[in-house]
Amino acid sequence: MRHRRLFVLMVAMEECIFCKIRDKELPSAIIHEDEHCLVFKDRFPQAPVHLLLVPKKHIPTIADMEDGDEKTIGHLIKVAKELAVKQNLKGYKLQFNVGKDGGQVIFHVHMHLMGG
Repeated sequence: MRHRRLFVLMVAMEECIFCKIRDKELPSAIIHEDEHCLVFKDRFPQAPVHLLLVPKKHIPTIADMEDGDEKTIGHLIKVAKELAVKQNLKGYKLQFNVGKDGGQVIFHVHMHLMGG
């Protein structure tokens, strides 16, 4: 069973648009990158400022997090706070969609930063 899950994860990574952006195989308006994450503008913004914060590690959903991944998710929140300050946002929303029933469309964990 574990081998099947690993195979499914490997196939998902090969087809993942966020992994392709991370690997610079697809262009994107990247506004921040560090060793743990990258941040780029959402192609279909729902607010004047709408950024996607994506961990470099492929984690399909919040429900698929493993021990240690909380550091990565915490880092996303810290970066979001810093970018909100740079964007002069007085208030903003941070949003994770989890799973198909939760509205997740791309199965690579990502957090939306929306404001303005």
